[in-house]
Amino acid sequence: MKRKNIFSALCIALALSAALLAGCAGPAQSALTPGSGPASEPASSAPPPEPPKPVVTTVDFSATGDNLIHAGIYKQAAARAGEGEAYSFDYCYANLVDFYSGQDVNWINQETLCTKELEPSTYPCFSTPGECAEALYRAGIRVFSLSNNHTYDKGATGIAATLRFWNSMPEDVVTTGLWYGEEDYGHIPLHVVNGVSIAYLSYTEHTNGIRRPGSAEANIVYTSETEVIQRQVTAAAEAADFVVVGVHWGVEDSHTITDAQRTLAQQLADWGADVIVGTHPHVLQDAEWRTAADGRQVFVAYSLGNFLSTQSHKDQLIGAILTLQLEKTTDPDGTVHLAVKNPRLHPTVTHYDGGKANVRAYLYRDYTPELAQAHGVRAKYPEFSYDYIQATAQQYIRAEFLELS
Repeated sequence: MKRKNIFSALCIALALSAALLAGCAGPAQSALTPGSGPASEPASSAPPPEPPKPVVTTVDFSATGDNLIHAGIYKQAAARAGEGEAYSFDYCYANLVDFYSGQDVNWINQETLCTKELEPSTYPCFSTPGECAEALYRAGIRVFSLSNNHTYDKGATGIAATLRFWNSMPEDVVTTGLWYGEEDYGHIPLHVVNGVSIAYLSYTEHTNGIRRPGSAEANIVYTSETEVIQRQVTAAAEAADFVVVGVHWGVEDSHTITDAQRTLAQQLADWGADVIVGTHPHVLQDAEWRTAADGRQVFVAYSLGNFLSTQSHKDQLIGAILTLQLEKTTDPDGTVHLAVKNPRLHPTVTHYDGGKANVRAYLYRDYTPELAQAHGVRAKYPEFSYDYIQATAQQYIRAEFLELS
């Protein structure tokens, strides 16, 4: 028993010595072999959370010029109609379907009244089958500007018929430019796309001397009515993230921007417009940035020219589609920043064969020299060519905005 007690004491002494040695070696030493177990691993800690980032939302927006429907166009649409159809206009816009599908929202100046009640008619007092607007809808257009020099062409009857037609269109269609009297001026058309709200307004310089019929259900607002326009644009800017204003102005068949256009553009910018889309001259006019009174950069396209027509002058067959981005940035603290970015003007061509047959629209980038050589307008203007179209676009649209390819 004594021997056993001595052995036990010796074991205890050795254990105590080892413990003391380990303590002297410091905390980095261990009875375990380094790397052999958890004792060799550093203590784990979760990474710090990332700070919240701004949320950026972008709307790809397009605007198209005058959809001016002459007799040749609706007669061809009638000839193409299938069983159970009165008119088929899809052929006219088929070449733009893919382009429009790449945008979040597409706007157009509908130059002529659309109805399914009145007989179609051509210049000087237009009435267009509603099937034309339905074809534009299928092509991707959702926003229709209705204020122009032909709005009163068919008097009170035409206004009533076109209102009934537009009210029959799908719910995602937005129209602007016709108002149910002064009491309706505060009703601003709004459109929410990708969480971004857009207000649409449109005005015209004149209505070809035709006054509003006294019994008309709705009316346009003239560009001379600046007090009304200021109230509407200011209200629109308060109600929406972005304000798009269509203006039917300028001199027909002139590439020159008038002082009146520039003056009104600056006023619209100062009152709250973000994008100003010009129509009516039937030919291209330049574009520019304008600085609003509050420092915002406002984009103005003075004339997009014709989109579809059977007009006969070579420059009336060259238009443009405007594209740009409406960008909304929301900071983590809720502060919102708004910007119009990357405006581009894409030339378009209204093409028809000899005798103004087979009228349809093309983007210049999809057009060809061979098509240009076969254009019906060459009977009067043999200089019209693929190169002429490009040169015209380059002459009247500054390079920073022009998109040829």
